[in-house]
Amino acid sequence: MDKRFFNMFGLTEDQAIALLQTPTEQLAAPTEHYVAVAHLINFPTERSINALIEVVQNSTTDDMYDRITRRKALESLGRLQAKVALPVIRGCLGDEDCYTVENAVWAIGEIGTEDREILEEIAQLLEQPDRSYRTIIQTLAKLNYQPATDRIKKFVTADDEPICSAAISAICRLTGDSSQISQVVAFLQHQSVNARRACIQDLIDANYYDAIPQIARCPVSLVFRLRGIRLLANAGMAAGKISFAAVEPHLDSVIRDRPQDLDLVHEYDLKPTLDFVINELYHTDFGRCYLASKTLLEVYPEEAPDAILKTWEKEAHNDYGAHYHAIKLLGWLRYDRAYDLFVEALHNTSPQFQKSRAAAAIALGNLGGDRAISLLKEALTSHIFDLKYASLLALEQLGDRSGKEIAANDADELIRAKATAL
Repeated sequence: MDKRFFNMFGLTEDQAIALLQTPTEQLAAPTEHYVAVAHLINFPTERSINALIEVVQNSTTDDMYDRITRRKALESLGRLQAKVALPVIRGCLGDEDCYTVENAVWAIGEIGTEDREILEEIAQLLEQPDRSYRTIIQTLAKLNYQPATDRIKKFVTADDEPICSAAISAICRLTGDSSQISQVVAFLQHQSVNARRACIQDLIDANYYDAIPQIARCPVSLVFRLRGIRLLANAGMAAGKISFAAVEPHLDSVIRDRPQDLDLVHEYDLKPTLDFVINELYHTDFGRCYLASKTLLEVYPEEAPDAILKTWEKEAHNDYGAHYHAIKLLGWLRYDRAYDLFVEALHNTSPQFQKSRAAAAIALGNLGGDRAISLLKEALTSHIFDLKYASLLALEQLGDRSGKEIAANDADELIRAKATAL
């Protein structure tokens, strides 16, 4: 599990529990109890688990902050895989708050159980209105509850694409019937970014290795694509179903993340203005960001660097999505004056800017020369997959093959395989 984002508040276990036990009226902010339960994921101790269980049992008011804290406590118990908390979590399956029920179902899925009474209680939620059917379906399939199969089949024609996608994937897992999995693959090109993101998880769950090329070309953040390809590749290689040689070009493509290598789902009716395209780099739908990047490279290659740096000074350095796209664009444009920005991004350890580290490695490779070689070799010793893979690609682009010796004994099988392939 990637825990880079879990320790953002810097609290000790004692501090988090003390904060949790502080009366609401004495808090500096009403969200501090939420912060505490979120932070306890870092401490898989009996003490932390008991503190989280107490939150679930005692947070029964209608106060909004109490409700979201209780939901987060359920999530933290799930992430800690606290089996001792199962009875308490099960008690939340009948809660009036639908989001509390959803988190309870998800937590049970993370912890795992073969208790048929609990599983049937979850399955019966499919027959109730206004439930988080996607999470319920995923959990039942994950825990291999076969008696829910017919009830899940009713959702393969759901109008809600993420629910439909989850149902098809679940049927594939529970029965081995993959006859409809092509519909899940088709969702990779859906107009809705939520549908595109969701179906990648469903393809992972179904172990559908054949979708790796299409996942690589899906216009969502590389975080979703890379996770999907890595999980499918590792599972497929372990099962002897696929080889690294079959996966390598798609991994390379995702790490380089060029907009021309994606099947974009959006388009402009008319030539957009430069200001409009720059603003599109801030969109939450990365499909729009990639279209904007492609347009800047093809339509505004001369004007783009100054426009990007202008918006960088105002906002992009604080917006992690736009930050990522700006780094990539300046690298593709071979804008040498951005070298210091690339080096700064390469060393940025803030969790939310991790994508930009790999982007900076690729950008440094695009600039050419040898001044960044030592920095890229140093990056190979990090624990971040995409940064290491990007550094290998950049070093190869710069004509330096010594990086493969550093990566040859890496803990990650795909990094070792890439080093060997080089």
